[in-house]
Parts: sequence; structure tokens; C-alpha cells
Amino acid sequence: MRRADFKRQVVAEYHAGETLYALARRHDLSRNLIRIWVEKAEADALDEDGAAAEMLTAYEARIAALERLVGRQALEIDFLKGAVRSGPSRKGAPTSVTSGPAASPSGGDAN
Repeated sequence: MRRADFKRQVVAEYHAGETLYALARRHDLSRNLIRIWVEKAEADALDEDGAAAEMLTAYEARIAALERLVGRQALEIDFLKGAVRSGPSRKGAPTSVTSGPAASPSGGDAN
């Protein structure tokens, strides 16, 4: 049973003559909560809660999707920063996929 249907059922039982105490005990609810539901039902605002809850769920899903996107973009930025740092050190130095950048000359004798 949907939550809005449950609320309507409790309100209908109240209007049928059931006491707040008996309803609260049977459904394990607060009497004050049932009063609020009755007032909202009389003002035709009981369905607005369901619409607000559905909207909130949709917003939470959208926020989660955007947070995942931000996480992926942060990883891409870190990867690209690392690629820029480890790129060729000298401008115009020949590089090749198979041989890499040119070797640096050593400062002293290799013997």
C-alpha cells in the first residue's frame, strides 16, 4: 500500500468515528501525526506530501548522478595533470612511442 493511500485510510477511519487513541495504537502512530493528516485532508493538501516526496527522491537521484560525474571529472583532471608533468622535458626534443625522449648526456666518464 502506498503511503498516501495509508494516510487516506487512517483519515477515513477517523472520520468513520474511530478515536485518535485507538487509531494511534492500532497503526503504531502518533496521535499528533494523525491530527496533522486529518487537517491536511480537510484542506485537500494530503496529496501534496506525496508529490513533494517524489520530487525529493528525483532531486536526490539527480544529485547522486552529478556527484558521480564530478568524481569522474576529478579523476580525469588528476590524470591529465600527471600526463603534463611527465611529458617531454625539453621543447623540440625528438620523442617516439618506441624509443621515448632522447637520452640526457652524462656529466662524467662512464668508466
